[in-house]
Amino acid sequence: MTLKGIVEEIIYRNTDNGYTVVVIDCNGESITAVGKFPQVAQGECVELEGSFIKHNRYGEQFNVKQAKIAKPNTKEGIVKYLSSGLIKGVGPVTALSIVNKFGEATLDVIEFNPQKLTEVKGISERKANEIYEAFNEIRKMQNAVMLMQEYNISTNLAVKIYNTYFDKTEFILKENPYKLCEDVDGIGFQTADKIANKMGISPLSEFRFRAGVLHVLKSSCEKTGNTYITKSNLESDVCELLKVSVDDINSNKVLNNLIMDSLIKVFELNGEEVIVLTKYYNTEKIVAYTLTLFNEIHKNKNLDVNDSINLFEQINQIAMHKNQRDAVTLAVNAGVSVITGGPGTGKTTIVKCMLQIFKSLGKNVKLLAPTGRAAKRLSESTGEEASTIHRALVVDFLGGDTFLYNQNNKLPYDVVIVDEVSMVDVQLMYYLVRALKKGTQLVLVGDKDQLPSVGAGNVLADIINSGVISVCELTYVYRQDKDSLIISNAHLINDCKMPVLDNKSKDFFFEEKADANDMLTSVVNLTYSRLPKYLNVDSSKIQVLAAMKSGICGVDNLNKQLQDKINPPSLKKPELETDFAIYRLGDRVMQITNNYEREWIKDNREQGAGVFNGDIGVIDHVEPNTFETTVLFEDGRYVKYNKKDLSELVLSYAITIHKSQGSEFDVVIIPVVAGAPMLLTKNLLYTAVTRAKKMVVLVGTKQNIFRMVKNKSTLTRNTLLKTFLIESVDVKNLMFETQSANENDEVEVDKIGE
Repeated sequence: MTLKGIVEEIIYRNTDNGYTVVVIDCNGESITAVGKFPQVAQGECVELEGSFIKHNRYGEQFNVKQAKIAKPNTKEGIVKYLSSGLIKGVGPVTALSIVNKFGEATLDVIEFNPQKLTEVKGISERKANEIYEAFNEIRKMQNAVMLMQEYNISTNLAVKIYNTYFDKTEFILKENPYKLCEDVDGIGFQTADKIANKMGISPLSEFRFRAGVLHVLKSSCEKTGNTYITKSNLESDVCELLKVSVDDINSNKVLNNLIMDSLIKVFELNGEEVIVLTKYYNTEKIVAYTLTLFNEIHKNKNLDVNDSINLFEQINQIAMHKNQRDAVTLAVNAGVSVITGGPGTGKTTIVKCMLQIFKSLGKNVKLLAPTGRAAKRLSESTGEEASTIHRALVVDFLGGDTFLYNQNNKLPYDVVIVDEVSMVDVQLMYYLVRALKKGTQLVLVGDKDQLPSVGAGNVLADIINSGVISVCELTYVYRQDKDSLIISNAHLINDCKMPVLDNKSKDFFFEEKADANDMLTSVVNLTYSRLPKYLNVDSSKIQVLAAMKSGICGVDNLNKQLQDKINPPSLKKPELETDFAIYRLGDRVMQITNNYEREWIKDNREQGAGVFNGDIGVIDHVEPNTFETTVLFEDGRYVKYNKKDLSELVLSYAITIHKSQGSEFDVVIIPVVAGAPMLLTKNLLYTAVTRAKKMVVLVGTKQNIFRMVKNKSTLTRNTLLKTFLIESVDVKNLMFETQSANENDEVEVDKIGE
């Protein structure tokens, strides 16, 4: 339905996304309207499309889907509009003086003949110009937003677009709406394509072809982890996306133009033509060449550390396996080394031993991990301070680079040990290695059989498979109580064998449920009541890990069901409702994007910026009047979110197995469902089981567990790091190119990718 009225009062306005709460006078009746508005002021005429809703807390409101703004058309409305605060320096007295002079023609005077304002007592030529500029800016925004609404662009997106381009908005929309894909966060190819279609832009436009190719390349990186794609697959995917032929692509010369603009590189790999975004080409090449250079610096090092290992054994009253001693010796002597092994193989013991030896040699050592949970676990297990890679690099909030520590400002450490390396994508590895000073020793610790990183690249696997970097694989299993099955079952799964499911151990249980709804009920009851009572623990110690987001036993539905049980609605618990979820005081949440600019405070004194994908916390405060939510993350950081920012968070009573990487939980519950073979693999189940410290509960059927255990298939990632590592062994090629990756010249670093 449509409502027309005059803006009486603006109760709340979020300038970032246009979310507004207003009271409008609709034929003498005051109505509260909520939704996304262009910039609006008291006294303006509005035409609102939407429907009435009943809010539990605020009563009946008009939920606005689209808003159109018109100039005030009465003297009273114009006075209210001018004195609303939108135009700086114009208060009620000045507004009344202007309207007394020009009457209902006031706004036309301001817009088309502003010099006449000087006829009003107290308004100088300068002030008249300021009033004109402010009024003009407001009208430009309103007109641009309303223009976009005509093309079915939501007010939320319209405000985002205008805040990006300002007075160039209309020109860019009509000239090349595909530019929005590159410039406006949250606008992908599909949205831009719909806008372009409504604008009448040809489906064979060069802009559309260019955006389509970049979209396919970026999607391949973001969704499958690839850093390159074969030319034949690219052409096939672009043709399907754009509904065009290969001849159309070739005649458009889009690939040649993208090469000329240095956005992509095309070259031959293993006898096939491949295409890669220049960003990833340079990133993987710099990582490869830098690792090789660091290795070369320490290649003749041969310290005998047996006495030091003996001393460590004596102090800690343990006997290390030869495999462990070899790993320590390798790490102490190599420029870059990899230590890999499954659960219970002694990785933590090795890290502690390395720390003792490096410190005895006077080395400045830093422990790092990809996530806050992994860093916390590393600190607890070693007794030494560890931090996330992001926090160690320090987000550069003002300087223009992503991180404060970079190729121009090196980290001060002699040795850097990184745990859970399987989680590290190639972009993060790039940021890390370029910030290491020349000669730094880098020790990479991880489980090669874990799932690869969520982000693009296959860092750990590529380094191991290249044969260029020294690797020590730990195979001897230490940590195993006689009544414990977590570790032994994890290794059985990794060997493609069925785990023991007899429910006779103290920490590994199986509950047979064939029906998906029965499985859901069982998982919820286990999390909410059965296990908390049995173990005498809070449900916050129990984590549900699911293979998929959708479905009855998918993460999305599990979170809704678990939230209702664990943190039900209450008058004492304020909450905010978005299009995707309800966020309630006390809810467990997870950050799902990297936001380098989001500010945080810790212990009321330490401040910084940066919240990252996988960070887990609890909603500590909800302010219904301002729509502001505060999250307390596990490492003690308090972070505030506006309502529009809540899309960065998801409920985390249940999370995907992929998102659980690098984390450990006291108790893990895993619904084992049927599904696509390429998704439900041995590696996925292995990763889920190894997230548990004290107990694992599988809910499902033995048949589905058997299918996963026997499914060795893995999605092969197309990456270049292995190729570049092998290529970089030729030291002659390193003499000039890689020197730049370790010195103070950004331009020289970029030359590696040429």
